[in-house]
Amino acid sequence: MCGQENKAMSVQDTVEILTQECIELRRILAATSDDREKEKIVLKHIISRANSDLHVNDFQKGLEWFNVSEGLSMSKHLAGKIVVLDFFTYCCINCMHILPDLEAVEKKYTVEDGLVIIGVHSAKFSNEKDSAKILSAVQRYNILHPVVNDAKLSMWRDIGISCWPSLVILGPQAQPLVVLVGEGHREELFLYTKVALSYFKSHNAIRNHDLPVRPAQHLLPVSTKENLLFPGKVIGFEDENEDKIIVSDTGNNRIIIIRLDGTVEHVIGGYSPGLKDGSFEMARFNAPQGVCHRGDSIYVADNENHAIRLIDLKSKSVTTLAGTGSQGHDYQGGKIGKAQAISSPWDVALYDYKENEQLLIIAMAGTHQIWALFLQDTVWWKNKEYKAGSCAAIVGNGREANRNNTYPHAASLAQPSGLAISPDSKILFFADSESSSIRKIYLQDGRVSPLAGADKNPQDLHNFGDVDGIQYCAKFQHPLGVTWDSKREVVYVADTYNHKIKQIDSAGKCTTLYGAGKPSKDHVFDEPSGLGLLAKHNLLLIADTNNHCIKTINLESKLINTIADLKYPMKVVRPFDKVLDFSTEISNKEAEMTISFATRFTAGVEFTASAPQKWSLSHPESWTSESPMGSLSTPIKLELPEDDTPEELAITVNFVVCTNGQCIPRRLKILHRVLRKAGAPTNIEQTDEIEIL
Repeated sequence: MCGQENKAMSVQDTVEILTQECIELRRILAATSDDREKEKIVLKHIISRANSDLHVNDFQKGLEWFNVSEGLSMSKHLAGKIVVLDFFTYCCINCMHILPDLEAVEKKYTVEDGLVIIGVHSAKFSNEKDSAKILSAVQRYNILHPVVNDAKLSMWRDIGISCWPSLVILGPQAQPLVVLVGEGHREELFLYTKVALSYFKSHNAIRNHDLPVRPAQHLLPVSTKENLLFPGKVIGFEDENEDKIIVSDTGNNRIIIIRLDGTVEHVIGGYSPGLKDGSFEMARFNAPQGVCHRGDSIYVADNENHAIRLIDLKSKSVTTLAGTGSQGHDYQGGKIGKAQAISSPWDVALYDYKENEQLLIIAMAGTHQIWALFLQDTVWWKNKEYKAGSCAAIVGNGREANRNNTYPHAASLAQPSGLAISPDSKILFFADSESSSIRKIYLQDGRVSPLAGADKNPQDLHNFGDVDGIQYCAKFQHPLGVTWDSKREVVYVADTYNHKIKQIDSAGKCTTLYGAGKPSKDHVFDEPSGLGLLAKHNLLLIADTNNHCIKTINLESKLINTIADLKYPMKVVRPFDKVLDFSTEISNKEAEMTISFATRFTAGVEFTASAPQKWSLSHPESWTSESPMGSLSTPIKLELPEDDTPEELAITVNFVVCTNGQCIPRRLKILHRVLRKAGAPTNIEQTDEIEIL
C-alpha cells in the first residue's frame, strides 16, 4: 500500500501507515550491513512517498514561536525544505534524549542545505502550556532550532500523533515521508535526511533560502555567567563549624560551593559542557543535577554525560566513577566503574547500610529505575553479592508506570528525579516526576509503596493537580525535589510545576508551605527543582531554577533570603568559557614559533569595538616572547632553545563581544602542547581558530 493511498485518506491515516512502515524498515535496515544497500532501501521508500497528494496543514496563526523573529509557515518559509517536526514536551526524559541527535544532524545539514528542524511543543502538564516556561526550557536545554508552542495540540491532532517524542519528516511540499516514534533513531534520522535531501535536490525541489532565526539565548541575563544559571539541585553541610551550600549550577555546567552570604568557596567545572576529569579548573560536566556530600567527597549525578562523578575536596580533583559519557540502555547493570553505561542520572544519595559502609543510591531517570553504586564489596537484598565499584539497578523493571510492589524489580517507576533518605526508619523517599507522586522504598528489603499523590491506577500518568490532602487525595504536578527533616519527621517537596514547596508527614498528609497563592511576593518560585536542609539553623534550601537563584527559608521564623549575586574572592579561580587544545611538532634545535588567532563568529555576535581584546601567556622561564600582552590580533612570537622535552603553553584570552545590543565578557584558555622532534621544522607559524559564541 506504500504510496498508493486513496485520495480520501487523511493525513492521520497516512501517518499511522507510515509509522508501521518505518518500524518494518527499521527491522530491515538493522539486518543490512552494507551502507549503499541501506540507502537504496530508504530511497525506494522516499520515492514511494514523494508524489503524495496529501500535505500537512500549516501551523495555526497566532501561535507563539521561539528562536525565530517571526512565526514560520509551510507555504512561505518551509517550502522547498526537508522539515523534521519534533513533537515533544519539555518534562519528558525521552524527549530530552533525542535533542543530541537533532543537534548532530543540524550540524551536518544546515538550513541552507535544505534541512529545517522544528520543535512542536505539545504539553503534557498544564504548566508546560505557558510560553514563558517553554522559553526557559528552550534556553535550559540549549535548543537552537525553531520551536512553536502548540498549546491546543492543533498540529498534534492534525497529524495524528499519539506519544512523545515523535519525529515526522516532511518533504519539500509538506508531504509526510517518515515517522519515527520514541528515542534511539539517530542512525535512521541521518540516513533518511541524507537520502531525502539528495533525491529532492536531484529534482530541483530544494531551496537554499535562510530563515529568520534568532536564538532565545540572547534573552538570558548577562550576569548568569557570573551568577547561577538554571540551578538544578542544592544541599547544605557544615564545614569547620561554618555552613556551606553545594549547588549544581546546571546551566553553567559546574558545581559551586558557597557560603550563606553568596561568597564562593570553590568553582568546579564550567562553562562549556564536556566530560573531563582533573583539577577543579580543568574538569568538565554536562548539565549536572543531584549532589550529595560526605567528608571530603561530593558525588554528582552528571546528567547529560550519563555519568556519576566524584569531587575530592582534599585533592581538589574530579574523577568519573560510572558511565561511559554516552546514554546507556542497560536495565540491569553490574559492570565496574566506567565500563557501566547508565542513562540520565538525576539525583544521588548516600546510604549507610552498615556501620562505616555506604552505597550510593541513584535516581536513574532515563531508565525509570533506582540504581546503586556499591562503594565496597556488598551483600545486598536476597544475599546478592556486588563487587566494589559496580553499578546496578536495584528497584524498577524499566517500564514507565506508577506500580508499587513488594518485590523491588517488579515495581515500575516514572522518571524518578529526587531522593531523600530517612536514616532512622531506613526509608528512601523519591519524587516520581512523571506520575506526579512521592513514593518510598523500604531499604531493608526493597519494598516500594506510595506516600502521596498520583492515582491507584499504575498506568495513569496524567493524574496531577495542586491539592493538599492525604495519600492519593493529594495532588502534585511534576515534582523534582525532596529532602527529609528528621527533627519534624516530614518530607519537603519541590512541587516543581505548581511552583510550591509542600510537606508530607509519615501518614501521607500533604500541606502547602510556600509558593503560589501565598500573599508574600518573597514566596514566588519558578519551577523549583531541588531542596536541601541546614538542620542546625532550621534553614530550608531551595534551588529556584527558572529564577536562577538559591533561596533559604527559616522554618521557625519563616523569613526568606535570596542568594542571587555571587561574590568571588581573589583566591577563587573563575572558570573559562572554553578550553581549546592544540599540538605542534617543532625541531629540538633552536627554533621559532609564531601563534596567531583567527576568530570565527556565530550569527549576531561581534567584537565590542571600544573594549580591549587581550591575551596573556605563561610558559617556561627559559623561553622568551616578543610581548607578554597585546591585542587579540597581535601574534605571539616565541624563541625556543635547544631541548628534547615537550612543553605546554597556557594562553588566556580575554575579550568582550556584542550580541543583540548586550556586551558580554568571554574568557578562553588555549593549551599548546609543543613536541620537540629531530627533523621537524625550525620555524612554525601556527594559527589558532577560535569560535566566538
